[in-house]
Order: sequence, then structure tokens, then C-alpha cells
Amino acid sequence: MDRLFDQRRYLIPFRSTLLPQIFTDTLVIGAGVAGLRAAVAAAEHGDVIVLSKGDLKSTNTAWAQGGIAAVLTKGDTVESHVQDTLVAGAGLCEEGAVREIVESGPARLRELMGWGMRLDTNSEGELAVGREGGHSASRIVHTDGDATGRELQRCLTEKIRTTAGVRVFENCFVLDLITPGDEPGAPVMGAITHHPKYGLQMIWAKATILASGGAGVLFRETTNPPLATADGIAMAYRAGATVADMAFVQFHPTTLYLPGAARWLITEAVRGEGAHLLDSSEHRFMVDVHPLAELAPRDVVSRAIVRQIAKQASGAGGSHVWLDCRHVRGFAERFPGMTALLKKFDLDPTEDLIPVHPAAHYMVGGVRTDLSCRTDVPGLYAAGEVASMGLHGANRLASNSLLEGLVMGEIAGRVCAEMKATGNVPGRPAGWSARPAPISVVSDIRPSDHGELDLADVRSSLRSAMWKNVGIERSGGKLHDVCDMLDFWARYTLDKIFDDTAGWEVQNMLLVGSLVAHSAQWREESRGCHTRTDFPRSEAAFEAHDLRRRGQPEVRTSPLAGAKPSSAGGVLV
Repeated sequence: MDRLFDQRRYLIPFRSTLLPQIFTDTLVIGAGVAGLRAAVAAAEHGDVIVLSKGDLKSTNTAWAQGGIAAVLTKGDTVESHVQDTLVAGAGLCEEGAVREIVESGPARLRELMGWGMRLDTNSEGELAVGREGGHSASRIVHTDGDATGRELQRCLTEKIRTTAGVRVFENCFVLDLITPGDEPGAPVMGAITHHPKYGLQMIWAKATILASGGAGVLFRETTNPPLATADGIAMAYRAGATVADMAFVQFHPTTLYLPGAARWLITEAVRGEGAHLLDSSEHRFMVDVHPLAELAPRDVVSRAIVRQIAKQASGAGGSHVWLDCRHVRGFAERFPGMTALLKKFDLDPTEDLIPVHPAAHYMVGGVRTDLSCRTDVPGLYAAGEVASMGLHGANRLASNSLLEGLVMGEIAGRVCAEMKATGNVPGRPAGWSARPAPISVVSDIRPSDHGELDLADVRSSLRSAMWKNVGIERSGGKLHDVCDMLDFWARYTLDKIFDDTAGWEVQNMLLVGSLVAHSAQWREESRGCHTRTDFPRSEAAFEAHDLRRRGQPEVRTSPLAGAKPSSAGGVLV
């Protein structure tokens, strides 16, 4: 990685004492399932501020369709869910993390239902459960067929609005986490933010919970909302936190693929109800690939589709495959949202084949944490998609993500109460008042006199290069070249000072894109959702998590189970 990736501690120059000051006990960055659930828990032991990059309807959670995996019905078992998760994770799951989340999941779901979340039921009034790829049983609960995320976001938003001591700042961009020094290991004491109405602000907190979601916008083809630009991972890395397993990015096999249209996700639950994937000659090709056919793990299905498209490229097969739902009974009732979407494009799933293509979907790697959501930076916790705590290993099992956010969000909000006892500001007593004299933090960045690149061009080229070279199938030569591309763009972008969200997002995307590409280049094997055409097999030598930290050029490897809590609230590597 170019030295600029590690040299840049903050995105902008500032003097903290000259900016407006806001104080809270717990700062939550992100307003999806993990962030809001963390805020509810944190409110039990102090004041909370929740920061949302957009409005509360624009989170990855709100966009989620399929459902939540949990053992809530007869005939299913926790052990079965655990084993399915371990198999999907391809040898890199931490079993303790898997068991923690799978065992805690049912209680968190019942809690949600007690807060008013609607879940679909069958004709007998029991929970309706679906099946998705990699699951050995039907255990996916859902709302209105394919609107689970929207209902979950609504439920948690209503809960947070009625929770005393919680303030929500919408449309608030977080530039960086605040630390008293520039060296890795300095405690996080809050964040510097920008709001269109109020400008720059310093928000000081005893505990900061990072729940900012994923990084799908790094790729040209993605199911993620436009706000998913990897900001959380980037700010944590700059603050000195370790990131883990960045090579592992999950690609969803089926997004609607029409010229000029957004890549709308077609939930895996559609295949769970029996839909088939067909090639250009209407042959059901997945039966030739895997015993579970369309319900194989997502990485298997995505690779199969990409290879099928490549076979078709020389003929008139087109750049997609087809999803056949014509035989799925009651499609409109089971998937009303998808039916309405398809209607906008004059597609009737009971009569027409649906063109589909894979797209970047979920960031499996992320900020490294222990099972209590602690990072290795005191005062900083992480939960949800931004975190890497061992649940997913090398590949996420379908519908485990919302479950993870619920369980780990609650843990983060509860555990961070420890910062009230230890304090996270050197020399300041544990009971520091609501409005202490702010510590002076200075970021002094000299203006660059180097040449300039067009930001829109850099963003577009970055996304295209990541899709073509760090996508579903990778090779050493392409990874080497894309690392060089990212270094080049960094030299003319990371040295600049921008004053708006567009510039900050590109800088974050370059940093995290480089982390993903270098991790993929290092991992000379194929495992889970990481496929190297030049190293097609999984290798025992890589049965470890690769760890990267700002200022440390050497890649470290370690099982997450080896992390131990430190007295300052971090984890020791």
C-alpha cells in the first residue's frame, strides 16, 4: 500500500477547541439494526447520541429483504444452525462466536416481537419460516414476504424514538474518530462530524460504538444503498484499530439485470421457494454444479453464474442468466415487493423469465473485535457488518447478518458501560462531568501542490477496477495491477483536503479498496467467497485470519479466539 494510506490520520485539518462541542456517554455511529439495538442497550446506563449518515430509511438494514435466521420453530435445532454456519464459513468461523449469536438469537427475536415487529404467520397462526441457501432447515422469519429489513428498521426506529436519553442526528457524516494522539492504540474519545446545517462539530463520548454498515459501493455492481462507502472501516483503520479478513466480500447471486436500471436485489428466499436458474438455452445449470442446486452457498452460486455468463459470451447468450419463478405458487402473495418492482419493468414473474446477475452484497471482513464487541483501541466498540468477530468466517450464511446485528448490537451497548468506570481520557477521572473542558486535538494538514484528478472519474474508475479485478473471481496478476492503480489514485487524492462528503467518501473508498485488494493478493488460496483462479484450492497454511493495522506493514495472522480483553477495554493481539 502507498505510504499515504498510513500517513493520513485525519481527513481534514482542524483544532478541536475552535469547533462546537457536544458531550455524551455513548456515541453510536450508524442507525441500522446493530446501531439502534446498541443505542437501546446503552441508554440503560447513560445518555446516547446516534449518528445516521442519511435518514433512518436509508440504511442497509432498511434495504434487506430476505429475513432473519433463528431457531424458533419445532423440528429445528440450535446445533443444526451452528453447523450450517460453520460449513458456510469454510473453516474460518470462530465456533464460540457462532454459538453466542445462534443461541442468543431467539431471545432477541422474541424481544423484537414484544416491541411490535410484525412477522409473517401461516394459516395456523404460527411463524412462517422460509429456507435459503446453505441452511439445512427452514428457519428464516420474514415480514410481508420480502420486506423484513424495512419492518425491522421501523420497529427499532419507533423503539429508539421512545427511549429516554437517546438523541438521533440524521444526515450527519462522520469524518473521523477522535484520539488524543496520532499513534495506534490511543483511546477513542468520540468523533468529528459534519452536518449540512450545523457544519463541523466535535462529539465527545466515554464509549464509541461503530455500527456503520458495509462497503458495497466499492464495486460497480452492488445491492447496497448509495451511502455504503466503507466510511466506518476507514475511520477505524486511521484511528489505529486492526481490520481482519478484508479479502472476504460476499457477492449476491441474483440482482435484477436490466440496462440502465439499478441492481435491485432479488432475495434468496425466491430460490428458497423453488425458483430455478436457467442459462440462455433455458437449461437448469445449477443441478450440474452442486447437490443443493440453487440453494448452494452464495459463493458457489455466484461463481457458477459468472462462469455460465462467460460460456455464453461467445454466442448470443447475453450478459446474464435467467431466474425462473413461473412455477412458484403464490409468488405475488409471498413476495409482494418484488412483484411490484418487476411490474415497473413490465415483467410478470408468473409468465416471464427474470434476467439476473451477481453483485457485491456483504462485507464479511471488517474491524476486528472480541465477543464483547471490543476493538483493540480502548473506548471503541464495533458491531454488525462493519465488524469482524468470527461469526461468518470466510463466507456469510444467508440471513445471519440481521441476526448478528441484533445480538451484537445489544452486547456492545451493554458492555460499553465499562468505560464509565475506567474512563477513556488520560488523566481525567472516571466520573468526568457532562461538560468537561475539551482536550485539545489538532490535525494540521498542509495543502497539496500536486496535480489534481477529477473526483467523479476516480470514484467511477475505482468501482470499475474493483469489480473487474477484485470481484467474484480473482488472480494474482490482476490483483497486483489493481493495487498499483489504487496507489496511483491515492497519490493524487489522499494528499488533498476536501470540504464535502463526495471527497471524503472517495478517500475512504480508496483506503478500504486497497485493504481489500492487498488482503486478496496475500491470501493465495480459494476459500469461501474468496476465489483465486491461480490458487483454486483451500490451503491449510491460510487457516488463519489476516490482520492489518495502520503503521504496521507486516500482515499478522491470528485466530480471533486468541484475543483477550485488556484493562482499558480493548483487545490484546
